[in-house]
Amino acid sequence: MNQDAPTIKVLSTHAVVEVLGELGPAFERASGYTLSCGYDPASAIRRRIDGNEEFDVAIVTRTVIGDLARQGKILAETCVDLGRSGLGVSVRKGAPRPAVSSVEDFKRALLSAKSIVRSAEGTSGQYFMTLLERLGIAGDMRDKIRLGYSGRIAELVARGEAELAVQQVSELLPVAGTDYAGPFPPELQLYTVFSAGAGADCKNRAAAKAFIDTLAAPAAAALFKSKGLEPAR
Repeated sequence: MNQDAPTIKVLSTHAVVEVLGELGPAFERASGYTLSCGYDPASAIRRRIDGNEEFDVAIVTRTVIGDLARQGKILAETCVDLGRSGLGVSVRKGAPRPAVSSVEDFKRALLSAKSIVRSAEGTSGQYFMTLLERLGIAGDMRDKIRLGYSGRIAELVARGEAELAVQQVSELLPVAGTDYAGPFPPELQLYTVFSAGAGADCKNRAAAKAFIDTLAAPAAAALFKSKGLEPAR
């Protein structure tokens, strides 16, 4: 690796941790660049960027990347959609997996659970709370909800601190000590598109663009899919 080559600072949502864990080292070997990745929910990354934190590439939700581009903090011409993930449910490894394929099954699973962990500020957690209202069970669920403040909230399920976890499928699948029960029913599903873009003040635009191009290359599509991310539509 060329020690004089730049380090690419990446601010990324947890949805692509597994992808970057595999793709990142291969990119470093092929390019000579070094990646420095930090992970946070998209809303937290937006606050960091709004606070003028230096970065080269951001990987966040399409909504956040669009807002940052309009503000001139992301180079609009570098923005690209990488994939999308729906929401799902996980349980502790070996525990009975609730049926969640229909709206009635899903509702029954929630009402039967003793506790459910959701993201405190991520897209999945905010949507889940509106979904409880939509299903008419927000009051029944109020005392069952636990908050996961960052990262893979299914880790609380693995530790026995909650019975069910709800989050993006790509964030549920890698968690050791849990079993994936299935996606939300189609009628209730929410897909989040994750996108990448280079910072307007990035120190090396060529390096940032090279990394984004690698993420968006057709050769990476199978890796994204294997980690729970479908092609963006």
